[in-house]
Amino acid sequence: MVYSFPRIVKDILNNIPKNDYPVLNSRLFVSCWIGFSLDKSLTSMRDLFRRLKVGGINVDISTFSKASKKREVKFFANIYKQLNKKIQKQFNRDEFKVCPIDSTVITLTSKLLHNLGFHQVKLFSNLDLNNGLFNKNIINFGNEHDYQFGEKMISNLSDNSVGVFDRGFASKKFLKETSDLNKYFVIRISKLYKLEFVADSELIKIFL
Repeated sequence: MVYSFPRIVKDILNNIPKNDYPVLNSRLFVSCWIGFSLDKSLTSMRDLFRRLKVGGINVDISTFSKASKKREVKFFANIYKQLNKKIQKQFNRDEFKVCPIDSTVITLTSKLLHNLGFHQVKLFSNLDLNNGLFNKNIINFGNEHDYQFGEKMISNLSDNSVGVFDRGFASKKFLKETSDLNKYFVIRISKLYKLEFVADSELIKIFL
């Protein structure tokens, strides 16, 4: 079952008391933090409290500041646990394995090998989150872009694994090769990419 975002927020807030403090109750306190964290139109806390005032909720920013220093964090910890439970209900760990695939520059090694002509040494890793083990590691001596190694990293995944890539791996070549391998993957793409759904099919065309 897929939950809508408003319903998730409503369910979270329903479990938080709204009469435990006379001026700034816990439900309003948590609502303020959620609103400020997720509403991109709010650039400062003052914007948030102006909006609350317009809505007829009179809470002073100094009261909120004091509450943030003294209130217990248990409500936020409980929210984290609630969201984790919802995820666990929707995601069958036995059916799919999530495997983040990323790269990092080995700074010290790069400096040590600079005189030998290797200006960069990069480690590519594929981590299985189900068991905490690495499926495949590649060390590259050179400046090749990440997408040159995407196919090598994902080809080692099992049929029920989902590779999770950052946008450094995104390229039309990588997307085609990965699709040909019939592997599951999730990848961030640049804003320059344009997507077009193909009518009467599950295919998506990608343009640059």
